[in-house]
Amino acid sequence: MSHALEGLQCVAFDMNMTKEILPVVRTLADAYMSKLKKQVSERITEMKDDDTSHRLIYRVLGVSDEEGNLIDLYQNKGRFLYKYAGSFLEEAAILCFRHRFPDAAKCLIPNRNGARPKKYEIDCLVGNIAYEIKWRDATTDGDHITKEHNRVKSISEAGYQPCRIMFYYPQREQAIRIQKTLETLYKGIGGQYIYGDRAWDCIREITGINLLEILQTIAEERKNVI
Repeated sequence: MSHALEGLQCVAFDMNMTKEILPVVRTLADAYMSKLKKQVSERITEMKDDDTSHRLIYRVLGVSDEEGNLIDLYQNKGRFLYKYAGSFLEEAAILCFRHRFPDAAKCLIPNRNGARPKKYEIDCLVGNIAYEIKWRDATTDGDHITKEHNRVKSISEAGYQPCRIMFYYPQREQAIRIQKTLETLYKGIGGQYIYGDRAWDCIREITGINLLEILQTIAEERKNVI
């Protein structure tokens, strides 16, 4: 068991469970892929009627109309992609928890440290461990620290151990500083903060399911679709 998972309930890797949940995650991926394509297609259609007068400023700054069009297009595509990529990975991870722990579920707890929001949602509660699942967190907003501190403190005061699992660590300096502060908050309150390669290890060691391998398998299958 890795030091990052100290104190968490771990199980042996189970190839059979990985095989069992693969088609479930594949179906989930199919659903998200379909929703993403639909949203992007609708937005591209909408963009045909968009006012493009703002591209005057693009040209002033040395960006051609053709390049400006592509920038606007991919900016819109990117917004949907990030949204669905995050939701998919978070939901896939929770599927692994529920497959191993049938009683695992989302739940709401009262905000004991502020007026808003009135309640906080725990992504996946397993026993007394409150898992927060994040695909990544690139925020550079300082207020994020205060909000997260209140959330984690409320979880602890509700009698649960907060555990943040984040698969992809940010790469920009300011965002990294925010994450380091959050890591200190979690550890200072007796929680766990697990990210990067350790996050994949965490899913595998706690649920017995190799989620990374499942996603690599599905990505390989998609080669002929993309």
